[in-house]
This record gives sequence, C-alpha cells and structure tokens, in this order.
Amino acid sequence: KMGAKLGDPMNPLLVSVRSGAKFSMPGMMDTVLNLGLNDRSVQGIAKSTNDERFAYDSYRRFIAMYGRIVLGIDGAKFEHPFEDAKKSAGITSDAALSASSLKALCEIFKSVVKAETGKEFPQEPVKQLRGAVEAVFRSWNGARAIAYRVREKISHDLGTAVNVQAMVFGNRDNNSGTGVGFTRNAATGENKPYGDYLINAQGEDVVAGIRNTEDLDALKRQFPSVHKELLAIFDRLERHYHDMCDTEFTIDQGKLWMLQTRVGKRTGAAALKMAVDMTAGTGKGKQSWKITKKEALMRVNAEHLDQVLHPQFTNKTKAVAKGLAASPGAAVGKVYFTADDAEAAAKSGEAVILVRSETSPEDVHGMMVAKGILTSRGGLVSHAAVVARGWGTPAVVGADAVQIDGKMFRAGDVVVREGDVISLDGTTGEVMLGAMQLTAAEPTKEFQTILKWADEFRKGKLAVRANADTAEDALKAREYGAEGIGLCRTEHMFLAPDRLPVVRRMILASTPAEEMAALEDLRAVQKEDFASLLRAMSGLPVTVRLLDPPLHEFLPNVDELEIKAATSGLDEQERKLLRAAHDWAEVNPMLGTRGVRLGVIKPGLYAMQVRALMQAADQVADEGYEPIVEVMIPLTVTREELALARSWVEGVLVEHSSRLK
Repeated sequence: KMGAKLGDPMNPLLVSVRSGAKFSMPGMMDTVLNLGLNDRSVQGIAKSTNDERFAYDSYRRFIAMYGRIVLGIDGAKFEHPFEDAKKSAGITSDAALSASSLKALCEIFKSVVKAETGKEFPQEPVKQLRGAVEAVFRSWNGARAIAYRVREKISHDLGTAVNVQAMVFGNRDNNSGTGVGFTRNAATGENKPYGDYLINAQGEDVVAGIRNTEDLDALKRQFPSVHKELLAIFDRLERHYHDMCDTEFTIDQGKLWMLQTRVGKRTGAAALKMAVDMTAGTGKGKQSWKITKKEALMRVNAEHLDQVLHPQFTNKTKAVAKGLAASPGAAVGKVYFTADDAEAAAKSGEAVILVRSETSPEDVHGMMVAKGILTSRGGLVSHAAVVARGWGTPAVVGADAVQIDGKMFRAGDVVVREGDVISLDGTTGEVMLGAMQLTAAEPTKEFQTILKWADEFRKGKLAVRANADTAEDALKAREYGAEGIGLCRTEHMFLAPDRLPVVRRMILASTPAEEMAALEDLRAVQKEDFASLLRAMSGLPVTVRLLDPPLHEFLPNVDELEIKAATSGLDEQERKLLRAAHDWAEVNPMLGTRGVRLGVIKPGLYAMQVRALMQAADQVADEGYEPIVEVMIPLTVTREELALARSWVEGVLVEHSSRLK
C-alpha cells in the first residue's frame, strides 16, 4: 500500500515498532521509529525525496533510538554529541541543523555503537526489526513498567503485543509536524479538545518534553484544514468509545495521519465532570450519544474522589516562576533533582517536589513518591504532564524561567537548592518559595452528583460507614453520606500532647492507686472526646474500638533514650521510661501484648474506657441527642478472652441506661 519495501535501497519501507498493551501505560513501554534505514537506504531516501537533511535527520534519530532501546546504550552517549553539534553551529533548534552536520552525527553515533557494544551498527533491516520487536517485549518487564503497573494495580501477567506500522514523517519539512491530542481536557474535564504539536519533529520530541510545544489553537492558524479534520476525528472517536480519548498524530507534508488512540488518562476532577456530562448526551441527531448513570459510576473510582478533596492554598506569595498548569492541586515539599534522590528522601519521611528539565519514563520511581512535579521544559502532553494527571499529582511543566544547574535552579534572581522548600499550584501553574498554607478543597457539584447516584444504586444493598476519631472527621463523613462510624480508634485520642504524659503515668504506675489515678484522669478527657463524637453522629451508629496497640507505642523510642543515656545522661523519669520501653517492647507488635491481651493485664484500662463512653452517651442523650453505641473488643482469639472482656463491659453497663448493640 505504501509502495515501498523493507530493505529496498532506493525506495525503502520504514516502520515504527510500538507496544500494544491492554491498558494504557503512557511512556512506560519502548518504541523504535524509522526502522529500516541503513547506510545505503538513507541515500535512497535522500534521492527519492530530494531532501538530504530529512534523510539524515531520520537516520541519526534511528541510530540513537535503536542504540538506546535495543542495544542498551546510555542515551547520554548520543545526547552529548548532538548538543555539541548544535553548539558548534551556533544554533539552539534541532530543526536548524544542516544536512552535513546531521550526516556527521550519523557517523559519530555509529562509532558510539561500536565503542559501546564492540559491534558495527546493524545494517540488515530484518535483523533490526527482530531486535526492535524483542526490545519492546522486554520492556514489559523493565523496572519503570513494573513500577507503573504496581502503582496502577495492573496485572503483570497480561503481557503486551507489538505493533509494526509504516512510518509517516513529521520531520520531513516545515509543512510537517507531530502532536498529541485529547478529545476533551484531561485536567479539568471541559468538553473542549486540547493538545500540543511540534513542527518538523517526530513523536518522541513531543512527549519527551525536550522542546516547548504549540497548542491546537496554533495548529488551527498554521494548518486550518488539518485542524478541522482532526476535530472531526475526535468526534468520531468519542462516538465509538463513548469516552475521552488521547491520540497521536503526524502531519506529513500537509496530510494528517492518525497513529494511535486509547481511552485517555485523566485527573479526578476531570473523571467526575466527564462522567456526569456524558450522561447528558453529546452531539446532534444521529451523531448523538450518551452513557448511563451506571456507566458513569463505573468510570469513577475512589482515587478520583480522593483527588478532588486534595487541599488548595489559602493564600500565596508572589510566584518566582510560572509554567503550564499540567495537573491541578497544591503541593508543598523539599526540592530534589533526580528520581533516585527523591525516592530516598521520601523513604525517610520527607515531602518531595521532583524538579527536572523534563521527565522520562526512567524517572517514574521518583514521580511515584513526589508530592508535586516541576519541569522547565515540555507541554501539556509531555510525559510529566500525562503521568501526573493520571496519578492526581500536582504538576507544573514548561516553566522556562527555571534554569536547572546540577542540584540547584535559578528563577530570575532567586536561587533554590536541593532540600529547599517550594510550593506548586498545579491549577494556575505558579511556583512559590517556601511552604504556603493549605486548606481543604470544596467538592465540585459533579462530586455531589456522583455520590447521589451511588446512593441510588446501593440503597438496600450496601451500607457505608467511615473511620473517624474526632468530631470534625465525623461531621465531614456525615456530610459525604456516611451512615455511621465503622471504626473509632481510641488510641488516637491518647496520642494528643496533653494526654500522652497521663498515659505514660499509667504505664509507669508502681501501685494500683497510682494506676487508678492516671486512669481517672484519662476517663475525664476521653468522656469529652466521646461526647463530641456522639453528638456529631446523633441517630447513627458509632463503633468504638477499645485500646488496641501495644503500650510501647506510647513510650519514647528506645534507641533515642539510649543515645541520650550514653551522651548527656538521663534524669529519673527518663530512666523509668527507658526501663518501661524495654519491658513493653514487642518484636512483632501484631502478635504481642496488645488488644484484649492488654486488657487482661490491665483490666482497669478497658473498664475506664467503657465507663467514659457510657457516661458520654448518657450526657448527650440528656441533651436531646440520640447516641447509638457499639463497642469493639480488639484482637480476640479465644472464646474465654471474649467472655472476660464482655464481663468488663457489661459490668459498667449495669450502671447506665445507654444502648449497646
């Protein structure tokens, strides 16, 4: 159909080799473009197109991509000579390199292959194809693909197909280009197509973010007929898939070619808006379509709802840089410039902002742990933007005022070093110094609509309760439709700064009287906590779990105390705490002295908690509220344990008229 043949030196068929996995994994699988070129066919391409520059630009791209993906050569081995060639020519644009410079680069790239592998660059197209197909299959088990599947809960057993397609060329001339387009806005859900493209480029240039792109409005001005045809295809795709799609396209000498499409990744806010909007219908007459409420609900998952509730900034200082708002939300964290450093910092408990010139699939492990992502290059369809939106991670891309130099960046007169704190607003694209104050986000109307529809389907089939340890959390849960509290963890009430010393006093008590005095102090504060919670959930059940974790969780860290003992020394109270920490330490806290076993050793503890709960229930009932109390006994294994714990609870209940389920 293309009128060309693989390996023909005068009219060679050039192909791309891509993955075709069941689920979209943007940027995680490998792709090889321009396959079929060699030292002879590149001359044939130059002659048949009468464009030597195009031919050798395609060849240098192929050698570098094949070397990196198939032969496993570090991409920097090709990037450095390429940047040197541009510097020597006094240019900054890839498209400005001359044919002679590109021809010289091809020779340099082939010498890199020989130096790194000990073999010449393969000249036989069938051998090239076999190597590329095997490399794409191998990429399924690459570290970044595995990490992405773990994050997205995609089965490792699915595997991938490999697609071989004839090439069309966005790098042929300035009447050609390549782009990525979405049928709707993947960040906001607005029913308006958007995307990015580059003139005289190939697809990897767009998603890699190495050049800042133009949007579809610019495409309309530069290629009006192509823009019109592209929007018509967008409508057709949505009519077929009944969903938002992302696409890759190439313009080859003014002609539009569609390379691939898939149902697109989107933010939580966009998922909600699209799901609700699509139930109202899209299009006119026979071209119209819509989805059902049930389909809409199945397109929204718990992570989407969680993203919508991400905090926003209450107020902001002046931005030091501004880029494209690639993924909405607010993020505050310490700056790190490599994925490895970001991952290490996150493992130590730091909130991390990953800052890169552009991200690549090799950065995925750092992106997974980052609170926010900032790049100095790239557009709204770059790798960083697409992955961040899919994960609901706030991201600002293409902030060209950010000049990265090793482990620091400059933005005008401002210098930010590794470990400094910055704030990102992925909704506006702003970058601020320091930690901006965060506040809870207001749910959108689509959020409320989806919850309402969910209630319609689940009523009579499924009850939903929330975890809550405070009245504030309980009120929020009730606002979102919770029908009770399924778990109130009483230990969280003990961890407050004003309660922890009392708990430690109970643990260190040397006589029953001292222990009872500490328990009485705890009862008074727990009663008020329970009363607030029961008021918030009046008329709905509240399940209160009696103290569950081992006591060492309420004591200081043993290592820290021992270090202090060896350096500055301990006072009498600290020596008691150290002895208690040793006595109550658990090698395996999940199987040690915790839950009901703790109650057996300290029976006054559970009796105190139940008494506080019942007194609180009586108090709020007298105030006109309707408390419904359920008591959970944690970690019971034997019938005897449960019987003993029940006797403690019922011993308190006889003193009260409150209801126990």
